[in-house]
Amino acid sequence: MLSTKEALVSLLSAAKPLVDAETIPTIDATGRVLAEHLMSQLNVPTMDNTQMDGYAVRASDCASGSARLKVSQRIPAGHVGQPLAAGTAARIFTGALIPEGADAVVMQEQCQFDEASGSVTVNHRPASGEWVRRAGEDIQAGSIILELGTRLRAQEIGLAASVGLANVSVFRKLRVAVFFTGDELTMPGEPLKPGAIYNSNRFMLRGLLQQLGCEVTDLGNVPDTLEATRQALRQASKGHDLIVTSGGVSVGEEDHIKPAVEAEGRLNLWQIAIKPGKPLAFGEVRRENEAANAFFVGLPGNPVSSFVTFLLFVRPFILALQGAKVVPHKAYAMRADFVWKKPDRRNEFLRVRLNDAGGLDLFPNQSSGVLTSTVWGDGLVDNPPGQAIAVGDIVNFIPFTELSF
Repeated sequence: MLSTKEALVSLLSAAKPLVDAETIPTIDATGRVLAEHLMSQLNVPTMDNTQMDGYAVRASDCASGSARLKVSQRIPAGHVGQPLAAGTAARIFTGALIPEGADAVVMQEQCQFDEASGSVTVNHRPASGEWVRRAGEDIQAGSIILELGTRLRAQEIGLAASVGLANVSVFRKLRVAVFFTGDELTMPGEPLKPGAIYNSNRFMLRGLLQQLGCEVTDLGNVPDTLEATRQALRQASKGHDLIVTSGGVSVGEEDHIKPAVEAEGRLNLWQIAIKPGKPLAFGEVRRENEAANAFFVGLPGNPVSSFVTFLLFVRPFILALQGAKVVPHKAYAMRADFVWKKPDRRNEFLRVRLNDAGGLDLFPNQSSGVLTSTVWGDGLVDNPPGQAIAVGDIVNFIPFTELSF
């Protein structure tokens, strides 16, 4: 069995990023991956402006520390003032352009305005440039603001808009087909027969794929036969970049994924030395009349195993296929406020939650079928093979936020 690191390297080294791109409105591009560098054609700010409500002044006019100046004009944001004459001040509001001649802003709390005389007393000795945002101090014209392969979050969308980019070039959406094996699987809303279970993985995996911006085709439940599984693989390979399945990847008589993939393509990886999630499969399925194969990932049927292996392996693999820069997740050194006496020989991923004392609590039932642990928890402890944990030990904590969008 491959280690966690070896398995991830195997998947990422096989990933062939998308090359097809499309231009879409920036406002609709959240979650998409840039197909080219984004460059600014202008300075941000475009001109010097004020960071504060107050008075624009010549710093030399306020050198005494208590200057009385005639208020010559009022400049709201979005308006252009007149040149500031010596010995005068301009009432100015956050974001407004600094008038020609002014070189500082004194915030209003340090000033006293006299309505009768129309003058202001400045009780502060400002330095030249005080509370002034300089043109181009955030972004300079001609600079790259976002690089090829950036996955666009709300803040990147805002940054692109701030330099006037109405449209962006992004890679097309990854096309993913999913299906699920197991005669015991029942859809929510249907009667639950003896021995049956509701298909939580169908809902969970579709949600995870949609969060990653994939175009998902759901082929539903597939009967537990080799021929039905092979037929589903052939159908799923048509027009899709990736096939994701859940269940049937172990070695039982009713587990048909391994022989089906080997008949319809090839398996490059099968079984990883982790817990939960050992029976993870990775390979390719032939596409009829096409040169390139569809990638295949077979996830375990137990819901926690499926969830954990998706986050650790499928998510970065999908990001690589999407053309995104894959940044390794961060793990944080945290204090364990629990005991783990019987470690496994495999790399374990334990569901834990942050507590008010700054440590980590362990979900009491670490079974791979207890999906409650993934909702209760804040993340995973990456526990090395054979490593027992005592209260107070420092462990590697991976927040779920590091493994999400």
